[in-house]
Amino acid sequence: MTRRLFTCVAALAMVGLASNAPAQETLRTALDGTFAPHAMPTMAGGVEGFNVDLVALIGERLGREIDLTAAQFAGLIPALQAGTYDFIAAPVTVNEERASNLLFTEGFMDTNFAFVIPADAPEHTSLEDFRGKTISVNRGSAYDSYLNEHAAEYGWTVEAYGSNTDAVAAVLAGRADANLAGNTVAAWAARQTPGLALSYEIETGLVWALSFRQDSEELRNSVDRAIECLKLDGSLAELSEKWFGVTPAEGTTIVTPTPGFGVPGFAGYTESDHAPSCEGLAS
Repeated sequence: MTRRLFTCVAALAMVGLASNAPAQETLRTALDGTFAPHAMPTMAGGVEGFNVDLVALIGERLGREIDLTAAQFAGLIPALQAGTYDFIAAPVTVNEERASNLLFTEGFMDTNFAFVIPADAPEHTSLEDFRGKTISVNRGSAYDSYLNEHAAEYGWTVEAYGSNTDAVAAVLAGRADANLAGNTVAAWAARQTPGLALSYEIETGLVWALSFRQDSEELRNSVDRAIECLKLDGSLAELSEKWFGVTPAEGTTIVTPTPGFGVPGFAGYTESDHAPSCEGLAS
């Protein structure tokens, strides 16, 4: 049985929340509690991370309590569809297959690939700078596939490991010149490991978003508006700096509200001319 790890009680003084507003039901959500730095165990037995903070802030902006559970990622979407959860707090990459079965908020972050290199290595500003290098990667991952697909083009040698932790260790030990992983995982590894530095980022054009059942459009739209607010008021930029050590660039998804509700170009997207704002969210 999954274990409830914490309940975030929304502040009563949030913008637009009237003191006599009727109580609203707790929002039930879940994530993978082992996907650092988005969610990871604490010494006290709870979870912490970027997405843990993100859903707590969403609860505050909406004036709703959040009941957050940690569970295995593979079981999250089936549990959502069964009605166990109201939405999924884990970062889920939006693609055509998933959008045909789920509703998504607008993206809260770009899901790109990034390299980690030794801190004393020269700056790398393009894929050409990795030509002929040995690059470590988590075996079977999307990053492993990418490296192998482009190995002939760039002449790099791919060294696959059973975990990304081992792949990062290979860079520290000098067995590899760089490691390729997801941008946030790479940023976390570089921040937590002396002797490593975050390097070149490969843009995929994809985003991470929060996922809902297809019959939850009204709730999806409310959470989407809360995410827009968190972009506008700088909260998501602060979380990026806190958990990734990265100040978001202007125009990136994490600081730029998306028109409408959902991810443009994918099923479930709804056009809307609403102006992104923090006003009236908790009414």
